[in-house]
Amino acid sequence: MRIGYDAKRAFNNTRGLGNYSRDTIRIMASHFPEIQFDLFTPKANPDIAFSLPKNAVKVEPKHPISGTWWRTFGITQEVRKRGLDLYHGLSHELPYGIENTGVPSVVTMHDLIFLKHPEYYPFIDRSFYKAKYLRSCKAATHVIAVSRETQQDLIELAGIPEEKTSVIYQGCHPQFLKVVPEEQRRALREKYGLPSSYMLNVAAIEPRKNQLNLLKAIAEGSIDFPLVVAGRPTDYLDELQQAVKSWHLQHKVFFLPDLRFEDLPALYQGASLFVYPSQAEGFGIPIVEALQSGVPVIASKGGCMEESGGPDSRYVDPDDSEELTTQIQTVLSDEALQQQMRRKGKDYANIFSDDNIADNIILLYNSLI
Repeated sequence: MRIGYDAKRAFNNTRGLGNYSRDTIRIMASHFPEIQFDLFTPKANPDIAFSLPKNAVKVEPKHPISGTWWRTFGITQEVRKRGLDLYHGLSHELPYGIENTGVPSVVTMHDLIFLKHPEYYPFIDRSFYKAKYLRSCKAATHVIAVSRETQQDLIELAGIPEEKTSVIYQGCHPQFLKVVPEEQRRALREKYGLPSSYMLNVAAIEPRKNQLNLLKAIAEGSIDFPLVVAGRPTDYLDELQQAVKSWHLQHKVFFLPDLRFEDLPALYQGASLFVYPSQAEGFGIPIVEALQSGVPVIASKGGCMEESGGPDSRYVDPDDSEELTTQIQTVLSDEALQQQMRRKGKDYANIFSDDNIADNIILLYNSLI
């Protein structure tokens, strides 16, 4: 069998779509060494650590200047020439004309937030996503949704037939399952000047992730427990830093906008509590990373985050700072509750294992070929 992957984000993206692409390629290549994987990318960022599996080849355009055109139109010709059995767009997109090649195609849809919450996107971005992503869903032989929430959005907002969709959860890198020695965790705290105990939020620092309401909950509830916020910064960081000053939280809040991926497991495992009050997600992979790391989780109620966090995490209205304060205080003040949430959270996270993901994806591929 020969499978093609749109691997642009695997080679070039350090955020969620990149992690999903790298993990899917890693999982499938390691579980099915007999399959040949062709990884299509218009370029490759040398600063992103991504080891090419032995049964995979990187496919790039002959002329790098034509990368965008090649990814949108040229890959279709490559699919024919390379004799692929199936092509999988790992991040919302398929090349134009893929439906005319006779080769079955799959596209993974991570969310339709641009349709549900257009206020988070400029008009031009919304228009681009609607045209390109929804076209890919209609052209695909089958659509993978990374959560039941996203599947329902595909059916209700995009008009994709339910029988054309499947929910296959994403997982997270196996390094989050490895216990980080206390010496290494201490070295990380010293490196970034962090306190010995802290709450943690890992997310892009942007309005949709709702860190401002988390700061408000800490300030209004007089929570005397440090918070670490790790994620890619945007202009929203200025607003958060101003709030920190206004609410006199300078000694309680630590921002890590440039944290390296390899430091994340130690950061998670050193946390007493993970708080994720996001307004909207397609899945919420940091929640799974926290569960795998044995950290109690508080997240937003409703939608996909309850799928990611399971029945033993705590959930709040993301707009209700008082409810968030209460839940934080409840968990931090009860050691027995924390231990229960850690244990049951790790058990629940087993549904996102590499084995489950590989089994579900190969079953889908085989049904289409």
